[in-house]
Amino acid sequence: MSEARKLVDICLEAGVSMFDSADIYSGGASESILGEALKGRRDRAIISTKATFRFDPDNPNAVGSSRFHLIQAVDAALKRLQTDYIDIFQLHGFDAKTPIEETLSTLDDLVRAGKIRYTGVSNFSGWHLQKSLDIADRYSYPRYVANQTYYSLIGRDYEWELMPLGLDAGVGAVVWSPLGWGRLTGKIRRGAPLPETSRLHKTADFGPPVPDEYVYSVVDAMDEIAAETGKTVPQIALNWLLQRPTVATVLVGARNEEQLRQNLGAVGWNLTPEQVKKLDDASIQRPAYPYWHQQGFGERNPFPAWSMPE
Repeated sequence: MSEARKLVDICLEAGVSMFDSADIYSGGASESILGEALKGRRDRAIISTKATFRFDPDNPNAVGSSRFHLIQAVDAALKRLQTDYIDIFQLHGFDAKTPIEETLSTLDDLVRAGKIRYTGVSNFSGWHLQKSLDIADRYSYPRYVANQTYYSLIGRDYEWELMPLGLDAGVGAVVWSPLGWGRLTGKIRRGAPLPETSRLHKTADFGPPVPDEYVYSVVDAMDEIAAETGKTVPQIALNWLLQRPTVATVLVGARNEEQLRQNLGAVGWNLTPEQVKKLDDASIQRPAYPYWHQQGFGERNPFPAWSMPE
């Protein structure tokens, strides 16, 4: 607990105010530790947490975005966080078995009750998010303002549909795993074994596979920029993200003070347009259908320049 409080101290001193959690992180312990670490200074923090995935394997109702589960999940999160409101409450995934109207009306009730300030989603596809926004507008329910999404220099699928949607609908991206599951820490290099401490030992099978040569090419470009700027590879990866359209913030999962301070070094400066282009060129990949086809119809359906392969 003392280490967690120290990390929170460092964040607040550096101007970082948003702390993200979820009910399933360590079975609720993440929320409990965060609540304890913020005790006495709750007003200085933006607390973000999530629910939808199964929380209790023995409770058939402890999953999804139904009225029953969301009310139960929010009340439990408030207790663990030792607070009477959550700044941003996000659905951790889309629940196709619960009517969207039920989910949104429940979130509306929770907002009106003062338990939630703003709502968001995570891991939604484009049509999940757009349909939800349309229903929210139809019934004057709170609109989702945040999309917690995977996005990185080696995972740019977000740009194909979710980024244009975010630009059009005013939904900000809260980026998770900005270092690509540890692939962009600077420790993964051509011809070198996977470091013993790499989280890829545990997470390599989670998410889409990333070809090794693709990672090496991106890291090579980052190494060149690191030599030009004096910044580290992770700092370059985070700074690139922070300059992308719709990105409101990135979530860093620093395990200790050293990692946290290094991550904080990603702000206060900007990559040059030339350096951004070098990273774009090294990391861009041809999108899936129908996005590659739509990019050929730029006269009437223009795509942002950052999502266009050379």
